[in-house]
Amino acid sequence: MNSMVVRAYPLGIVHMINNGNVENGGESGMELAVGLEFDSADEAREFYGQYATRFGFRIRTGQLYRSRTDGSVSSRRFVCSKEGFQLNSRTGCPAFIRVQRRDSGKWVIDQIQKDHNHELGLEEESQSSTLQQRPPSVTKPLVDMSRRPKAKLLEKIDFGGSSSGIICFKRQRRGGDGRQYIAEPYSGLEFNTANEAYQYYQAYGESAGFRVRIGQLFRSKNDGSITSRRFVCSKEGFQHPSRVGCGAFMRIKRKDCGSWIVDRLNIDHNHDLEVQMVCQKKISTASKKFIEEEAGGAVSMDLGEMNKGKLIKRSKENKIGTDWYSLLLQYFQAKQAEDTGFFYSVEVDNGNCRSVFWADGRSRFSCSQFGDVIIFDTSYRKSNYVVPFATFFGINHHKQPVLLGSALIANESKESFTWLFQTWRRAMSWCHPKSVIADQDMAIQRAIAEVFHGTHHRFSLWQIRAKERENLQSMPTEFRYEYEKCIHQSQTTVEFNTTWNSLINKYNLKDNGWLKHMYEKRENWVPLYLRGKFFAGIPISESVESFFGTQIDGQTPLREFISRFEQGLEQRREEERKEDFNSFNLQAFLQTKELIEEQCRRLYTFTIFKIFQEELRRSYSYIAMKTYEEGNISRYVIRRSGDDNDKHAVTFSSVNLSVNCSCQMFEFEGVLCRHVLKVFKLFDIRELPSQYILSRWIANAEYRILRGAESGISSPELKAMMVWSLRETACKYVECGAASVEKYKLAYEIMREGGKSFV
Repeated sequence: MNSMVVRAYPLGIVHMINNGNVENGGESGMELAVGLEFDSADEAREFYGQYATRFGFRIRTGQLYRSRTDGSVSSRRFVCSKEGFQLNSRTGCPAFIRVQRRDSGKWVIDQIQKDHNHELGLEEESQSSTLQQRPPSVTKPLVDMSRRPKAKLLEKIDFGGSSSGIICFKRQRRGGDGRQYIAEPYSGLEFNTANEAYQYYQAYGESAGFRVRIGQLFRSKNDGSITSRRFVCSKEGFQHPSRVGCGAFMRIKRKDCGSWIVDRLNIDHNHDLEVQMVCQKKISTASKKFIEEEAGGAVSMDLGEMNKGKLIKRSKENKIGTDWYSLLLQYFQAKQAEDTGFFYSVEVDNGNCRSVFWADGRSRFSCSQFGDVIIFDTSYRKSNYVVPFATFFGINHHKQPVLLGSALIANESKESFTWLFQTWRRAMSWCHPKSVIADQDMAIQRAIAEVFHGTHHRFSLWQIRAKERENLQSMPTEFRYEYEKCIHQSQTTVEFNTTWNSLINKYNLKDNGWLKHMYEKRENWVPLYLRGKFFAGIPISESVESFFGTQIDGQTPLREFISRFEQGLEQRREEERKEDFNSFNLQAFLQTKELIEEQCRRLYTFTIFKIFQEELRRSYSYIAMKTYEEGNISRYVIRRSGDDNDKHAVTFSSVNLSVNCSCQMFEFEGVLCRHVLKVFKLFDIRELPSQYILSRWIANAEYRILRGAESGISSPELKAMMVWSLRETACKYVECGAASVEKYKLAYEIMREGGKSFV
């Protein structure tokens, strides 16, 4: 079935057909008049463009004006292409029309200037057929202004067969020189995919006599997906001697339905076009690899450009500016000179630098302590970023973020993320985390599954919220309320599955692709499924704050990046030192006479002890009822006094003092809950069993190393932990000893005396 492109003209205006004649009468069929009304500004531009073609000039989109109230566009100017003096071909022509948006949403011509200051003639490059030149004589309008004509669909033009509903340029007729004539682009031109738009603009460039490059892209602030793209003339910019800063481009924007539409356009070049340009061959890789990953819209493609008809292959898209590599290399070399534990690695592909990873000795030591849970933060994608800066960080024993590595990501593909995760593991003595919090992009999911076998991937909350806003905004309020209730109040998997299916059936959403996908991935984001996994107590219902906060983001300029990075890192580490001091030098007040409270005050950091103490205090408000007993196994229902809805089941074994609670606080956070502490009191257990004291929460790092040896940790991992622990301790002596000559002598003497013990 042939595709049809529909053009609109105002009612009462006669229009030209393809052979250049005027239908239904005479030359004066396209007359401008104040008060002429259109459904959209694009329709007004289309009409003015047809008028210009009729009288022998070309037009451009001029200035726009915005409302002071809400910032929306309130009026637009369309001008003669020779308006202004920016190019030698322009003469400052004053001809224009201005359309203004009325309260009804219609656009009305409110200002007109018909007179030109140059000779009018046919624009051969924009026409595929020859029209006779006619003077712009003023004729009587054929529009009945009392009827306030509205834009109606009058003409259908066949551009060749295409099932996509988009113009098909493969079947355009060719001129005598064999060149293909392609219809000139215009605002409102629509395509199914960004690749179709790129192919069309390439073909148009071949027809008009210029080459095309892929320009800038823009991303959604909500989920990081690509929202618009620019295709530019190959002579855009000044990075190469052959480029002259040409301003010609076509920008496409993604619509809500998924198709792409031309929303900005400049067809004027500041250089001569190639009349005998060599026809560009079909590019099987560059023009066909606008591959947008299903989940996140990340682009992974091989780029190529034409040189005398030949395809020059280039490496995959790289979002890191070339200036960054030299800056970072200098920084890395300086850090290695002062920190023997500093690690960095650069991904290389066909001799080209790509992604970069680095971590200092302190970060590597921190990973030996707190690498069981990592957050891979790519929140730079929330905005149109300049630098694709990502961080790995964990949660320390004070529940503070601790840096575990940094990276610049050249390409958001599965291959790039796989290289990055493998490099991180290599830098961290092959640390294998229990869980990781990261975005839900398909490329990241696949890379995590490949590198972190058995690690539980929890989706980033910011991206889930962004997807919910995008996909649920059209749903009724009742649905959103029941949706939230299903997610956050379900207590068992059976309850969740039943409630979810009931919700889908009630609102007839069986065919909703996004909801179907999220249900399949429920173990990665639904609180019920996450509570049984260890996440160091990182709240499920709150977004994780970026490690560097607002100090570094996707817009941080090159000249400020290193200084901001160092400043932000030092600020975080100073906060950690303060908490270390508090844990070793301050004691929390005891609120009970329980020996178990004294034990935990002695072992835990100040922050973790306060969490445990609150659970112990609240356990006094609960009542225990035995519901089952067989041999050494007993089961209790622990209910809060006066609240039958606040209850959980606790199973206890008196043989090995193992215990399990349905609230799963210990599994999720690593601290025993009030329900378990209530059962311990029933059995007069006065100290926490060793299996319920996580070494990651204790105040003494050296004690953690000893516990690692006792628990049978593998030899390579234990050695790495001991190396980092000793190095960190030695660094503290070095820093203190370098403060003055007297302290230097004291520190030196301490280390020398201590070293005699190894002889």
